[in-house]
Amino acid sequence: MKNIVVLLISVLTITFANAQTQNSDNDYKRPLTETIKKIESIFHITVTDNRGLLKDKELNYADWRIEPGNLELSLANVLGPFELMYFKQPDGSYLIRKYEHYKISMDKAEGRLNYLTHLYPRLSDWEKRKAELQSCIRTSLGLDKAPDMPKSKPILTPIRKYKNYTVENVGLEILPGVYTTGSIYKPYPLNKKAAIIVTPNGHFGDGRYRADEQKRCAILAQMGAIVVNYDLFAWGESLLQFPPEMHRNSIAATVQALSGMRLLDYVSTLKYADVSRVGVTGGSGGGSHTMFLAALDNRIKVSVPVVMVSSHFSGGCPCESGRGIHLCGNGTNNAEIAAMAAPSPQLIISDGGDWTMAVPELEFPFIQRTYSLFGKKELVQNAHFPKEGHDYGTSKRMAMYPFMAKYLGLNLDKVRNAKGEIDESLAVVEPYEKLYVFGNKAENLPKNTLKDIHKLYEMFGEKNERIYEVKK
Repeated sequence: MKNIVVLLISVLTITFANAQTQNSDNDYKRPLTETIKKIESIFHITVTDNRGLLKDKELNYADWRIEPGNLELSLANVLGPFELMYFKQPDGSYLIRKYEHYKISMDKAEGRLNYLTHLYPRLSDWEKRKAELQSCIRTSLGLDKAPDMPKSKPILTPIRKYKNYTVENVGLEILPGVYTTGSIYKPYPLNKKAAIIVTPNGHFGDGRYRADEQKRCAILAQMGAIVVNYDLFAWGESLLQFPPEMHRNSIAATVQALSGMRLLDYVSTLKYADVSRVGVTGGSGGGSHTMFLAALDNRIKVSVPVVMVSSHFSGGCPCESGRGIHLCGNGTNNAEIAAMAAPSPQLIISDGGDWTMAVPELEFPFIQRTYSLFGKKELVQNAHFPKEGHDYGTSKRMAMYPFMAKYLGLNLDKVRNAKGEIDESLAVVEPYEKLYVFGNKAENLPKNTLKDIHKLYEMFGEKNERIYEVKK
């Protein structure tokens, strides 16, 4: 009993001392950890700081920032000054993380989707909203200020022939002195109209050189499509022009969007290219640019964004979220950007191991609703793989092939084996050096090649304010 009394007196003494020291003389300062504990007590919740982000931080006017009856506002008030944010977990607890502009908690995302749902109840409302978003995204990316594509001829390597398809590499000058490098896969023999498929590359290890991506392009070509695959900015062969540090500049988003559009411009001029049948598909960062191209380029008729349609995550790379396009329309997200493809056929591929885990319950119904405004709800589908992670793996490709075949008029029989299965062993996985346009030596680049990122920004009337130490 005596110990209990001593403990109570100690607690009361500490509480009284804290109350006494909380005054205007010291700006009502309190350790952030104590403020969070008070919030936990008031709202009966658990806050987890497993990265020690609250440690050694003091907050002025701490208790004044707590809003009784409004947990989320209280957390935002006390975390905001330190550029911290909270994420509500499925079990009802809250996780503390550093502020990241491209990521919000799932409950906030759900609230935003509900808001957007009521923003355009009719098709005419949506069409007005879409036009506003398109204009803003173009301006944010800088596409409205982009110089015309130079009239130089594309640089093409010798054609490599395989069973039922060919491959050649291309270096296309999309901006003065800026070359996008990639490969073009074609059906063989090519003697009739063929669909076009643009495949933006994502942040998967070896980029467009990896086996998964080569298989995807080769199989689609054998099915009857002209497929163009290309490097990210300052990634892959683009490293000959710009070092890897430059990939973290926001201009990467602009260059990559232009790469897709201007490669499509070029491929559309090829003999037998059918510009009425154009598709786009990519995963991760390539999934982001799949959505961007489908939203902005009216030539795109079919889209398959993979593991990137999320209302609470817009991409951690500046090549996805660095140009502020998600601020358009007073706030948008990848789910709404994906919906901009409506009413063109779209297959959204998601999985249970990344930020697309809730697509079937959260983002997909929202996108379906937009398609319903056109009376075309059936043209958007979702292939969800709850036990898989972040990739564009075999099962995801197997979902994509029939969808592309159905809506682009491709021939699946060309890639089926005796069992009727799609057989990716029909694709030849080439060594990296065969996929090069200029090789791995910068001296092989054209003489006018631009290597100064400051001059690249200047083309768009901008300044590069982010300085990186370039590794030698």
